[in-house]
Amino acid sequence: MIITDENYAELAAGDKPLVIDFWATWCGPCRMVSPIIEELEKKYEGQVVIGKADVEEAVDLTGKFGIRNIPTVVFLKNGQVVDKVVGAAGKDVFESKVQALIG
Repeated sequence: MIITDENYAELAAGDKPLVIDFWATWCGPCRMVSPIIEELEKKYEGQVVIGKADVEEAVDLTGKFGIRNIPTVVFLKNGQVVDKVVGAAGKDVFESKVQALIG
């Protein structure tokens, strides 16, 4: 899912936790994290909303979360940030944080 300045409010107000992967096309580490995020999006479909926000397109959203380094993955529950990962990490790190959102 692509998360934009326009659809963020609706997604954040939903009844499911939200995971946002802040990235850019020119970011090497972002390309390493991307397949992990996409795999988790499929695995946890219906339980958690997982998507990607391009920092060059979702400028307001990037500013709202104070994103300074990418990749940054933000984990939200009830519209509030409960965790985040800055930089590339392994699948086990991201998956454990997703499980904590729904656990």
